[in-house]
Parts: sequence; C-alpha cells; structure tokens
Amino acid sequence: MAKNQPAKHPSTSSASGSASVSVAKIIEIKASSKKSFEDAVESGIKRASKTVSDIKGAWVAEQEVRVENGKVTEFRVLMRVTFVLK
Repeated sequence: MAKNQPAKHPSTSSASGSASVSVAKIIEIKASSKKSFEDAVESGIKRASKTVSDIKGAWVAEQEVRVENGKVTEFRVLMRVTFVLK
C-alpha cells in the first residue's frame, strides 16, 4: 500500500445484513525521548492524539538513538499510526 493512502477494513455486518465498511488512514510520525524507546512511543501517540481522533493502533517502523561522547542521549522512533476516517 502506498504511503498515506486510506486502507479499507471490513467490519461486522449490520442488523439489516449488509456489510458496513470503515476506512482507515495510516500516517507516519517521528517522536523522541531522552528516557527510552517506550517513552518516545507514548509521547508520540499522546501528541498525535491532540490533532488526530480515533487512533486505533500504531507500529514502530524504525528505531534510532543519538549518541554523544559514547553515551545514548536520545531515543527516536518512526511510527505508522492508524486511525479511522469519519
């Protein structure tokens, strides 16, 4: 699937028997933390939730660290976040 294109996910059938369809969109976000990868993920989702509603899930596509003087100083993640379009 191409980047930033909606993905269709069938949901359960309605009471009338016809299938309803929801459409989800996937966006990429980068987040960082001085504490951990987990904290970077949590802060990224928290920040995305301020402008994107109905987030359903996310997965970490990449992880990287910033190193200064032989010590890890920052944890960074690239996430793909899925939310349902209204």
